[in-house]
Amino acid sequence: MDQNFSKSEKNQSPAWVVGPDEAARITLHSRSGIYKAIAAGELQSFKTGKRRLILVSELELWINRLAKNNAR
Repeated sequence: MDQNFSKSEKNQSPAWVVGPDEAARITLHSRSGIYKAIAAGELQSFKTGKRRLILVSELELWINRLAKNNAR
């Protein structure tokens, strides 16, 4: 078992939504790149209150489209 995770991290289920900062971190894109993709309609997001959120499933679809369209 990996000793680098705290007990609370081991018990957490995967997130269903992430904010733009987390989306940028996990996709290795810039925060502004995430917002550009949202503005261009390439990446779906929604607002709840003042927070912009992205479904992880939408993020996966977007990354897969990028990979397919930019494959060599």
